[in-house]
Amino acid sequence: MPKILIVGGGYAGFYTAWKLEKHLRRGEAEVVMVDPLPYMTYLPFLPEVAAGSIEARHTVVSHRRHLKRTTLITAKVTGIDHANKTATISPEGGEPYEMTYDHIVVTAGSVSRTFPIPGIAENAVGLKSVEEAVYVRDTLISNFEKASALPAGDPLRQRLLTTVVVGGGFAGIETFAELRSLASSLVGKYPEISFEETQFHLIEAMGRIMPEVSLPTSEWVLKDLAQRGANVHLETQVTSAVDGIVETSTGESYPSGLIVWTAGVMANPTVARGGDLPTEPRGRITTQADLRVVDADKNVIEGAWAAGDIAAVPDKTGGLPDGTCVPNAQHAVRQAKRLAKNLVAVLRGEQPVDYFHKNLGAVAGLGLYDGVFQSGKFAIKGFFAWVAHRGYHGLAMPTWERKWRVLWGWWHNLWLGRDTVQLKAVTQPRAFFEAYASRPKPPAAEAPVAPAEKAPVEAAAK
Repeated sequence: MPKILIVGGGYAGFYTAWKLEKHLRRGEAEVVMVDPLPYMTYLPFLPEVAAGSIEARHTVVSHRRHLKRTTLITAKVTGIDHANKTATISPEGGEPYEMTYDHIVVTAGSVSRTFPIPGIAENAVGLKSVEEAVYVRDTLISNFEKASALPAGDPLRQRLLTTVVVGGGFAGIETFAELRSLASSLVGKYPEISFEETQFHLIEAMGRIMPEVSLPTSEWVLKDLAQRGANVHLETQVTSAVDGIVETSTGESYPSGLIVWTAGVMANPTVARGGDLPTEPRGRITTQADLRVVDADKNVIEGAWAAGDIAAVPDKTGGLPDGTCVPNAQHAVRQAKRLAKNLVAVLRGEQPVDYFHKNLGAVAGLGLYDGVFQSGKFAIKGFFAWVAHRGYHGLAMPTWERKWRVLWGWWHNLWLGRDTVQLKAVTQPRAFFEAYASRPKPPAAEAPVAPAEKAPVEAAAK
């Protein structure tokens, strides 16, 4: 029975395994999925998690609950030797070992792409995981709590109430707008803090935001954000973030209590460059349109497949400048479904089919009751776009179990308001216990021994 090894359990990996379970006959192939996390994260919901509009656990899908016929290994793949069809599996706390396979599906996703800017690595946080989104929410609320106890005009108070987001793409704008929405709602709960004290700055190096939508639509978003007290700085770059002080190419500086980095992604370098599968200049594994890995001469590498953010998949629609699909959730999910069908077809001696998907539009949430939708030249803005955003992503969330949890949470929040309790102390769960835990007393120090008196014979001799 052939063994299929899936590297990564995110969008593409989870959907590939899910659909293989549907299409494979019993005993036709063994499917093994390796990922260091036991769940898949629905990334489009992370801005709402950061804003307290969605419970964090509801945005992740348990592997073990929904993959019934897949062997799951909670570990990292730290090496791929496709020439010998072996992969190195490294479990946490255990010794690495080798696993052989017949087909490998690389879907290890992407990580935040950063630049060597002083202070960013030490003071910023990304938004590529649910853990980061929870940290952003808890930090923003915690900053309000700390600032409310400080006198007006205190430099630390102003720093705590200043938030900076770097990157004006979809992820950056949604995060920026959701955090502004959360801060506006917090002002009513902290009478010591005025709306004018809360400062929000988005730094974007290009001359516009949200390239996925038309220029008029992006300009409307800028005006909408400005009316809500959020400042967008175009054609501006971050030059330093040392000690949490964001300095820009225009000479401005913003001491900030929260810096969120959303300026692009790159293929997971540990997996993409940790083996012998070919990659292109941007570090992605090269594939042809049917999602089989190919070398520089476009020769198919038998038994190797890739999809999602880690793969350079040709865009058959011809709508993108570099000719490959952009790294987003729409492509990852659809590529995974096509890959599963193609892999089953190859196992049965049939021909695979090319992946083709033409983007029908883009939708973004900009905080409660506000959003934007673009399809061709048609655009919807405001409340109805926000409804479209929630409707689309509510239906796109995988598994009905998870859909109901998200929808039920939205329904509760409609009547009860968003949850603004921060649990930042959970990152150090033993601190409270350690502070008051009794400890053994140190052993009593031994009394110093007095030097012995000199013998009379020695004294007389001297």
